[in-house]
Amino acid sequence: MSKSYDIPERVLERAYIKPGDYNELYEESISNPDKFWGRLAEEFISWEQKWDKVSDCDYSKAQVRWFEGAKLSVCYNCLDRHLETRGDKTAIIWEGNEPGEVKSYTYRDLHREVCRFANLLKAQGVKRGDRVAIYLPMIPELAISMLACARIGAIHSVIFGGFSADSIRDRILDSTCKLVITANQGLRANKKIPLKDTVDRAVDGLDCVEKVLVCRRTDADVTMKEGRDLWIEEQLQNMSAECPCEIMDAEDPLFILYTSGSTGKPKGVLHTQGGYLLYTSVTHKYVFDYHEEDVYFCAADIGWITGHSYIVYGPLCNGATTLMFESIPTYPDAGRYWDVVSRHKVNIFYTAPTAIRAIAKEGREYVDKYDLSSLRILGTVGEPINEDAWLWYYEVVGKKQCAIVDTWWQTETGGILITPLPGAIPTKPGSATKPFFGIKPCIVDSDGNRLEGNNVSGYLCIERSWPGQMRTVYGDHQRFFDTYFSQYPGLYFTGDAAMRDQDGYYWIRGRVDDVLNVSGHRLGTAEIESAIVHSGVVAEAAVVGMPHDIKGTGIYAYCVLKNKDSGDEEDLQKIKEAVREVIGPIATPDCIQFVPGLPKTRSGKIMRRILRKIARGDTEDLGDTTTLADPSVVDQIIAGSKTVKR
Repeated sequence: MSKSYDIPERVLERAYIKPGDYNELYEESISNPDKFWGRLAEEFISWEQKWDKVSDCDYSKAQVRWFEGAKLSVCYNCLDRHLETRGDKTAIIWEGNEPGEVKSYTYRDLHREVCRFANLLKAQGVKRGDRVAIYLPMIPELAISMLACARIGAIHSVIFGGFSADSIRDRILDSTCKLVITANQGLRANKKIPLKDTVDRAVDGLDCVEKVLVCRRTDADVTMKEGRDLWIEEQLQNMSAECPCEIMDAEDPLFILYTSGSTGKPKGVLHTQGGYLLYTSVTHKYVFDYHEEDVYFCAADIGWITGHSYIVYGPLCNGATTLMFESIPTYPDAGRYWDVVSRHKVNIFYTAPTAIRAIAKEGREYVDKYDLSSLRILGTVGEPINEDAWLWYYEVVGKKQCAIVDTWWQTETGGILITPLPGAIPTKPGSATKPFFGIKPCIVDSDGNRLEGNNVSGYLCIERSWPGQMRTVYGDHQRFFDTYFSQYPGLYFTGDAAMRDQDGYYWIRGRVDDVLNVSGHRLGTAEIESAIVHSGVVAEAAVVGMPHDIKGTGIYAYCVLKNKDSGDEEDLQKIKEAVREVIGPIATPDCIQFVPGLPKTRSGKIMRRILRKIARGDTEDLGDTTTLADPSVVDQIIAGSKTVKR
């Protein structure tokens, strides 16, 4: 077990939560949660009308409701209320694909642009409750369009810019989006991403999509369909910079964000207005120890929940200066993050372990050439961080003078649930440490029995609700119940395994369902398998995770070919192309093994634990294989695995 690291003195001296404060505040948040969250709601949020009841939650019915009866505008809280005191403060710093390509927006600038964009949406017939799909690169218009939707009460559905036309189409259809916002192209290092062309394929024949608004990111010409497609830049010229905020109920939907599930169909995670905004702003302030003068840099993509909560909504609600980053951490070289930190005097930096590992393997000279003395807090997100990467981050980047906050949370949770607090909780490399205020985790065994005390391992559940929790799966509340509340009655099941050590610290051990965490992105094995079969050369596929030095988890695909025993390079390329086409490049398998068959029980169930062990190279003890219909297939798979390119 890792040793504990004390809180650096320069962090301790200005921290909001000091040693000793945590236990007292945590106990208050657990013993009287409505009073605790009610107090913070008055402190952090400007309400148009106060709530009738702080919470009304019942896990037996998958019912989660916070601040019912309250009314507010999320956009007002993120922009308008700051204008008097922070109007000239920088709200967003945008760092483009090329080093030094920078654009900054004050709160007044951002307010103006959001109002104009909101009026553009209204001019296209978008109204309260309509769904708007956003498929943009990491450019300012992404944050602006989200806030514009919030301003008029429309529900945004941001789709990661790496997804394929089929993936976009599925998401648009599931929530019947009325309008799509995209760009002619995206830039990512040396690549140009054909966003508009992808959207054209995605919306072809879709009756629900009435308009496609296109931002010009590059000089490239794209096909514009008359009557449907409009250039944003041209349309905005005629739009007023005044747009009143639509006042929403606290439980009205704010956005839908799709996440992979253990079945092939992505889940539309629905977050609402009041509770989500409160939880993201509170966690942003205390987890990152954010102070008024800080420059805060979350290096995530807004296409994922981290960008929603900790680039846009949480920071802007707190009146922060938040940095958006379009490029990748290794372009033009592995010093890019540190160049950004140095130039903008960043105080708080938040990224994924995948990025840290990719940079670390290039050598510390890419770090040492930059002045990183402004840094105070270093955060990680998306997956558990291994000890070597944690130590490199702490020693090489932070010079042992920064607090590391290793945060655990999910798309479904809306915000951070388990994390060190920089001034209050000593850290251990690889441990998410203690629960945030109001969060009551528990570990259960396979029968749902709570494992009391410390030094226990099992399935991680949460005993009670918190304001940022998702409210439902869009259009399918039964799936919400079945996925999160049916396994262990009265508990929210996270889908993760965890261990609680002798000090009560939590260690996340990864997914226990058929979802892979690849570079911090959740991908369902079922949807990857379906895409592989779509190639036309594969009769059946099984996908599992494998250790990967950079991604943390790689994708290992076992493929049974149609009408032949062995595969060739052409088959490999067809499989990879099919996955890229159906899902996107992020789901491309790292290893593909052609196999004569899959290890199945007599009832036809694939025994994935065997495939996981083989993918890890752990073939000494595969456990009981007597229930397999054909045990000999395992030996053939093991023999073939030795020749697979890794």
